[in-house]
Amino acid sequence: MSSCCSEKTKAQQKQKRPRWEVADIFGTYGETYRREHPLPLSHRYVMKNIETCRTSSLGGHREKCDYCGHKRPAYNSCSDRHCPKCQSLKKARWLEARNRELLPVPYFHAVFTLPHELNHLTLCNKHVIYTILFKAVKETLLTFAKNKGGTLGFLEFLHTWNGTLLDHFHIHCLIPAGMLSTDKNQWIPLGTKYLFPVKALSKVFRGKFVDYLKKAYEKGNLIFPGKTARWEMRSDFLHLIDQLWENEWVVYCKPPIRGPQQVLDYLARYIHRVAISNNRIVDVGDGKVSFTYLDRKNGDRRKVMKLEATEFIRRFLLHVLPEGFMRVRYCGFLGSPAKRENLERLSEILPFNYNTDEPERKNAAELMLELTGTDVTLCPSCGVGTMRKVSLIPPLIQGYSNVPYPEPHILDSS
Repeated sequence: MSSCCSEKTKAQQKQKRPRWEVADIFGTYGETYRREHPLPLSHRYVMKNIETCRTSSLGGHREKCDYCGHKRPAYNSCSDRHCPKCQSLKKARWLEARNRELLPVPYFHAVFTLPHELNHLTLCNKHVIYTILFKAVKETLLTFAKNKGGTLGFLEFLHTWNGTLLDHFHIHCLIPAGMLSTDKNQWIPLGTKYLFPVKALSKVFRGKFVDYLKKAYEKGNLIFPGKTARWEMRSDFLHLIDQLWENEWVVYCKPPIRGPQQVLDYLARYIHRVAISNNRIVDVGDGKVSFTYLDRKNGDRRKVMKLEATEFIRRFLLHVLPEGFMRVRYCGFLGSPAKRENLERLSEILPFNYNTDEPERKNAAELMLELTGTDVTLCPSCGVGTMRKVSLIPPLIQGYSNVPYPEPHILDSS
């Protein structure tokens, strides 16, 4: 019986484990890439974190089965927010917290996209332009809500990629289909088919973003290296501004999502994502990387793209966030510091059960079991016993200060 369970467990684990990982690509081709391409320190740290994640370099502990005595090492994760292997637990903890804050109303999912004319400038000024993008989206939505006599409460989360890992800067918003009145005495429902007219949203969003971009230029907050040098002179920058005014900006609002579980599923799909997950990588070898993507222009057909490994690394590093930059933000009545007070008030108006007590914090094994149905404590050998910690494994490196990297030449402001 135990032999049968063992074979079943091994088969399940083998099936779930990706054959290739981003760590494999960095481990095989990363040193050459670092040697041939000048990189900011932040990019080097991300690469090294992903390469060493869950390896002996970071240490960990040894586990032993309490039934058959099987032993195995369990290494620590890097916890880098760009690492594909470190997002499941973060996502589970975040969703657990958000579950208490969901309102019993439909939700809209809106997407605000920057025009591609700004891609090069954005990559060289990530912190400045990401900040402007968040601010323009927030003020656009709050302005429309104020005109209807209330305040929205919504989440903004930044994505910087498309399916082929190229730069595509946009913000997703999850928005309850209603507002808290200015006097906080009533809930004002919004339309059941659309949030606000998207063409009007697009024009206001464009106006606010362009205005803040011009102010950033006037204050000298933008830099213009490489391909962006053509906009450094004031007359050329103003010509870029004129081009931005001529184009229609893309704002998309999806049909409302109904039910808390559907909302959570949406959040799980978009929050704590990285540019590419390990299970999308099909093959690595001969200096090339193959991965799957959805072709949006052809009915979301699943296709395979093959890139040179150096190009894959370049595209992945496009999406490294500035240090300390928060890519998920809470706005309106969900923003600090009045978030708790507003939710307590809404629990009386709607009503819904808002528990202000912090839930008991589940450990990693409990959350993984709840999220994926996989019991990570189950012995992979006998399929019966529980793996228990028996000793510590010290890390081979203490931080990265001793890694012999030369001081890089910084190419951009990220």
